[in-house]
Amino acid sequence: MKVTTVLSALTAFVSLSVLAPAATADVTPPDPAPGGPQRPYEPDVEGAENVDSLSVTATRGAGRSVTIAFDRTSRAATGQVPAGARRFVFLFDPSVSLRPEAFPTCARTVIERRGVGACPEGSRVGDGLAGFANGSSEEVLAFNTRVGRLPGVLVVIPGTGVILEQTLERVSDAYRADYRWALDEILPPTSVPPQERAGTTRFQLSFGATRQHRGGTVGFAETRAGRGDELRFGLWSEFVTGQVVLPEVRTPLKLAS
Repeated sequence: MKVTTVLSALTAFVSLSVLAPAATADVTPPDPAPGGPQRPYEPDVEGAENVDSLSVTATRGAGRSVTIAFDRTSRAATGQVPAGARRFVFLFDPSVSLRPEAFPTCARTVIERRGVGACPEGSRVGDGLAGFANGSSEEVLAFNTRVGRLPGVLVVIPGTGVILEQTLERVSDAYRADYRWALDEILPPTSVPPQERAGTTRFQLSFGATRQHRGGTVGFAETRAGRGDELRFGLWSEFVTGQVVLPEVRTPLKLAS
């Protein structure tokens, strides 16, 4: 199994992807994935207005496999630490399909009890970095899993013990002209009051694992697009203040060197 790190996938992002700021329109973008697991209700709190930007690269590998690397940056409009998040929904171009059925799964309980090293070989499907306002960063790992009856991904930050669940869902009607699949990530409430939850200033996450399956190379992410075709991606984000943003980006598909 090969996982292309997000760092290598991002080396040419300036020339390969348009940096897209979050929309500033008064209309709140609707929920792209309302049918999956629901986050427990919390009232909105006062806090900073976040200003988010997004960059994405898409790199074609063996067969139809593609490494998709999301790179989100966030800052507070008034200079404070960004407000904490409630949800992130990763949106994928209609040409992209995800193949969780072709990869082993790792259960959340395995990681909680024994750590990421106990996950089955081949279940790791991505990686990245989480950056914080104090200048520190933490490694991020992604594992194929099941969340109830839904296919999904576990986003794990081993250095902090954080495990977040993403569910793979079809996008809602309002988004089907531009996207097909969504990975819906819920950040559950914690004992820390919402107004004291610091957001990340940068979050990088790539999906790019490949493996041999039924006599051929299969990617966790695959695309039917060709070299140079433009692919569209988005990242719908909701924060503890109730603010919702949706930066979107178009990026050309490139071939791995």
